[in-house]
Amino acid sequence: MHSRIRSGFIIAAAAASLMSSAALAQTAPKSGSEAATTVTSTSWMTQEAAGQWRTSKMIGLNVYNASNDKIGDISELIVDRSGKLEAVVVGVGGFLGMGEHDVAIPYAQISWVYQPVAASRTTPITTGAGGTTVRGSENPRSYPDHAALNMTKEQLKAAPEFKFSR
Repeated sequence: MHSRIRSGFIIAAAAASLMSSAALAQTAPKSGSEAATTVTSTSWMTQEAAGQWRTSKMIGLNVYNASNDKIGDISELIVDRSGKLEAVVVGVGGFLGMGEHDVAIPYAQISWVYQPVAASRTTPITTGAGGTTVRGSENPRSYPDHAALNMTKEQLKAAPEFKFSR
């Protein structure tokens, strides 16, 4: 009986020790004015603004050349740690996904077109944000219709394959 009390005391002491060390590891809560400053100093975005694109809508967009021939489709967008778009990965070649390979094109080499391919032939080219070219930007959609690249399908197929890291 005495050993049960002693083991119960040891377990209770160990639990109390663990709880007190956890309490010491916690940081002191901010005072009321500090907490309010943190929350109110954040500028929350409540909707897309003009000129912002949802990148999820850009995956799968077709890529055309200057002759309006489809030369691939966007399979991924590559960003650096700060969130800056570095490259557009285009799936090229193959048929129904068989034999296709990915090519990473520097973001600055891609033009974004809001109008469908047939309409984009007559739409003027203007320079958009970040130096990229945007054709037909009067369309109210929040993402482009397709991408344009000044390259032939053969040139794109011959470009080095992009390998994703695991």
